Amino acid sequence: MILSSMATRIRTAVRSLAALLRLCGLCGLGLIASCGGGTSQVSTFVPARLIVFGDDTSSIGPTGLKRNVNGLNATGGFDCSLEPIWVQTIASNYGFAFAQCNPQAATPLAIMLAQPGARVADVAAQVDAQINNGGFLPRDLATIQGGQNDLWALYAQYPGRSLESLQAEAAADGAALAQIVNRLVSFGVRVVVADLPPLGMTPYALQQEALINPNGIVETDPVGLMNALTQSFNNQLGVKMVLDGRYVGLVQASLRFQAIGVRPSGFGFADIVDPVCTQPIPLCTTNTLVAGATSGSYLWADNYNMSTGGHNQLSSLALARIRGNPF
Repeated sequence: MILSSMATRIRTAVRSLAALLRLCGLCGLGLIASCGGGTSQVSTFVPARLIVFGDDTSSIGPTGLKRNVNGLNATGGFDCSLEPIWVQTIASNYGFAFAQCNPQAATPLAIMLAQPGARVADVAAQVDAQINNGGFLPRDLATIQGGQNDLWALYAQYPGRSLESLQAEAAADGAALAQIVNRLVSFGVRVVVADLPPLGMTPYALQQEALINPNGIVETDPVGLMNALTQSFNNQLGVKMVLDGRYVGLVQASLRFQAIGVRPSGFGFADIVDPVCTQPIPLCTTNTLVAGATSGSYLWADNYNMSTGGHNQLSSLALARIRGNPF
């Protein structure tokens, strides 16, 4: 009964968020990004390197562990190339490998700078680190997704702070990430930027929604609060960054996840409410999943991070944007 109520809640929340986004005109940003300001792609863009900036969603640890489901091969051994996160799929599309996951011992032409727990300010520091370590080359492709850790930190401050003040700070964080994108563009880097999915869809937000305080009154509206903060962040990210399709491709994870929330089965999902992992990430593997579940049929790996199914959605959007933009 609780899960059914949560599922109904998620569908209602994403419909409401979609309506708000249409009102603020965010949906139109994808059209601007895809047309590249009226230009057209003359030849297919082939990057020389991939450089990954961001947080948990994009990170691979030193031993190849990811904050997702980790894959095991036929003999039960860990294989970092299995259950790829979205940036791994992009890298493999061009034959690139990360030093952190390079079983074929190829020249590592994909550079991993994303870190678990990173906030927007940390993403800016990642760019500084790359500048200090050789900078950028012609035909570099960068990916960026960030902001979720900033928004969870804001959520923890409610109701001590007003919703309006939290939304204003979320918007400032989105604008700050946009400035990082613009800085990369100034170096001639092509940038694929993924906005945030509605964080009110996460298992954590849904679990918080079900909590009742001792006097029987729901303390907050976590689903609505996290969706509002996500909207404020994404809106300013889209408004403040340079939407020039020759350099920037906006991947609207927000719209895709809203659609998934309305009709999960249409995207191949059996469960978009519960985590698929029974062990904490990054220790979760394909052998430690909910009984009868697969990593591709669940949207979430744990309470905060998407599973392989979510990463597949993100990578397909990103590759379509790379191919469609006039890079």
